[in-house]
Amino acid sequence: MSDKSPPETMPPEAADRLLVKPVNRETKRIFVAGTRQNEGKTTTCLGLFSALQARFSRVGFIKPIGQRFIEVEGHRVDEDSFLLDTVYHVRVPIDSMSPIAIDTSFTRRFLKSPDTILPGLVDKICRAFDRVSWEKDITIIEGSGHAGVGSVFNLSNASVARILGAKAIIVSRGGIGNPVDEIAMNKALFDQEGVEVVGAILNKVNADKIETVREYAGLGLRRLGIPLLGVLPIQKTLSAPNMSQVAEEIDGRWLNGKSHGAGERIYRFIIATMSAKSMFDYLSPGTILITAGDRDDILLAAIAQAAISGDKVLSGIILPRDVMPHERIMELLVQTNIPVVVATEGSYVIASKITGMTIKTQPQDHDKIPVIEALIRENVDIDRLVESLA
Repeated sequence: MSDKSPPETMPPEAADRLLVKPVNRETKRIFVAGTRQNEGKTTTCLGLFSALQARFSRVGFIKPIGQRFIEVEGHRVDEDSFLLDTVYHVRVPIDSMSPIAIDTSFTRRFLKSPDTILPGLVDKICRAFDRVSWEKDITIIEGSGHAGVGSVFNLSNASVARILGAKAIIVSRGGIGNPVDEIAMNKALFDQEGVEVVGAILNKVNADKIETVREYAGLGLRRLGIPLLGVLPIQKTLSAPNMSQVAEEIDGRWLNGKSHGAGERIYRFIIATMSAKSMFDYLSPGTILITAGDRDDILLAAIAQAAISGDKVLSGIILPRDVMPHERIMELLVQTNIPVVVATEGSYVIASKITGMTIKTQPQDHDKIPVIEALIRENVDIDRLVESLA
């Protein structure tokens, strides 16, 4: 049976056996779910993997079902599995860490023939779990969203956690009322599958609200029988794109500085409608300047500041509407360390796209990994989590 794609045929009579297929019961396992997408599951899994390595000599990882995948060695592999393997060198076959990749037509294919497709999917998940957990002390299982995601093809996160014999933690955006409500709904789905929820983590909380959230969300979760394992403060680095991601988002073309500027972390952008004199107040590393290519005064001011200071004065310049600078100004820009990208759309469309970006950690984001590790290590009760898995 090929590992390149999920098996989609198997005798229907095998279904009942496979849905209760035994998996390795010696390895501790924890299922990480979110209340919705982009709430911090991957960040949590990365940080947990590092933290658990301090307590166990052998830690495994699997994302049984993925919807965002890339091609690796001829296999469709979930991006998060590839990320974690790149960072921590898990030393198991990458296709086992990501056994099933859901493409855009998969659900339609499944609904036409569920009885023949489902058993093969369950079998592939179980076999992959046994491979990644072989001789491991603990395995982290990353879900693909909230507890109900995957129900359309009978493999919700809650049911996968049951099949793999895992206990669950739920990651939610910070707050009090809404997170507790959403965690309660997710717990109900896990309860229905007989999966114990052993804790919750609240993510992206303003630093000045951490103690309030910890106290009152903790009380609300306690009423549900769910321990609050941690409250994670907002980390600007984790939500900031780099210049390469911005260029890709706006479909921009590099004019200067790609080799040294692609990884520049972007914390704010300025649409330069001011005078060149006023612009000096906004020049700083971590800033993108969006300005027309024919604003010679703005461009010359940035060039002059870079030349005088000898330091980095901007993390990038974006030129909208394909308006190119004068040849001489372009020659001067090339002599600076300022990354320059030209885009087809206007300034405000570009700004809107940057504002709406969803930023996911990538293998090349070396500056983020220590931040993530410290975030989980310092703010999550790992000992309590481990005790709950006994």
